[in-house]
Amino acid sequence: CLLSKPVRIHIKSTDMTIHTYPDIAREEQLETPDYPPEIDDACAAIKDACDGWGTDEDKLIKILGSKTPYERYLINRRWGELRSKTLRKRIGEEFRDNDLGKLIQFLAQPLEEAECEMIRLACRGAGTNESLLYPIICGRSNEDMQVLKKTYFEKYEKDIAIALDGELSGDFEKLIFYSLQAAEEEFNEEYHTEEKADEDADAFYEAGQGSWGTDEGKMFKILVNSPPEYLEMVDAKYSEKYGYTLWKAMEKELTGYAEKAAVFIFGMKIRPAETVAKLIKSTCAGIGTDELELSCAVVRYQRLLPEVMQAHEELFDGKTLEERIESETRGKYERLLLEIVRVRENFDPSDFASMIQ
Repeated sequence: CLLSKPVRIHIKSTDMTIHTYPDIAREEQLETPDYPPEIDDACAAIKDACDGWGTDEDKLIKILGSKTPYERYLINRRWGELRSKTLRKRIGEEFRDNDLGKLIQFLAQPLEEAECEMIRLACRGAGTNESLLYPIICGRSNEDMQVLKKTYFEKYEKDIAIALDGELSGDFEKLIFYSLQAAEEEFNEEYHTEEKADEDADAFYEAGQGSWGTDEGKMFKILVNSPPEYLEMVDAKYSEKYGYTLWKAMEKELTGYAEKAAVFIFGMKIRPAETVAKLIKSTCAGIGTDELELSCAVVRYQRLLPEVMQAHEELFDGKTLEERIESETRGKYERLLLEIVRVRENFDPSDFASMIQ
């Protein structure tokens, strides 16, 4: 792997919600990068694995599963310069549309494009897969949301809000569309003061438990627009005045996927690693594992996995994320998931720093 220095840092609430895309995805003017030799080697190896009478699935699992999102971004871009067919299309021709096939196709394209496919999958067929949809739309940085919306339009020639219109309803729909606005404020200590936090704690209470009917719009606006550091201040004021956290208040006042999405947004702002660990665990709850949701979570949050791994062990009685994958999945699909998870040892420290700037 190109990046080999292990790192461990603690990701906590900060002035803005963390990024999940590699920095290169947010660069407006992309210059042709100076590709390391390993990128050309990876492209050649992928071609070799796909050529001939049979696909070397094991080789492709090793190549694509062992790379960071940034490395895969470079591979995808370099492949497009060398070949007429996109890497996503080439890989799609080699795999069936099963759990392994979907997962490796997510890896064969930039993360923002993979997320667009995930959204389409969530809206495909009769009924919307809300549990797949809300982690993609909610709890992300303004910059990443703008990239996602732009990519969706370029890919499908349709605004993402229009695509989701008619798929959702009620408070859940309202929260999704608040999130799409990418309106999180940048923390400003002169504006986000203790006094304002006190006012917003009261406003949150009055919108919920302090009134006969819940004003979800007011609650959602405070939740979505508040930067993490400030939301933590509001939470402290709320707990001090009303005896429990904003988290607990949302559980009391909201129901269904609106509750799940609101709690998820709060978690991604305040404790992202713990929130992602719980999300991954939820894909394995009940009778059988939801492999699609598990794949989406692991691919989307790969940059967070070092901290997610630690949080998972702390939350779930010492059980590692690798042990969960091994107990819930089988075969080549299991091997590819484990390859992705184990890339955590090869992250560059600057990659983490960019997530919380």
